[in-house]
This record gives sequence, C-alpha cells and structure tokens, in this order.
Amino acid sequence: MTYAADVLQEEAAYLAYHLHWDLDSILDLEHADRQAYVRRVANLVQESAP
Repeated sequence: MTYAADVLQEEAAYLAYHLHWDLDSILDLEHADRQAYVRRVANLVQESAP
C-alpha cells in the first residue's frame, strides 16, 4: 500500500508551518509518528483558538 503523495505533502506542510521543521526531518518520521504529530499540533492549535 502506498501513501497518497498529496496527503503526505499536506502533513509535511502543516508540520513545517507550525513546528518550523525542515522537510527532511518530517519525511524521516515513520508514517504513524508523523500522523501523531499532526494530531497533536491540530489539538494545540484548536485549544489556542479564541
């Protein structure tokens, strides 16, 4: 099974934007770890919204 390139790009852009990580660091993450970071960041963003 392959992971859709557009989804991978969205996750990478999201993490790069919020965490200021470089692309290589993001792409080095295991799929499950990258998704976990996306969820954690999304929760933090949602909690900090007015």
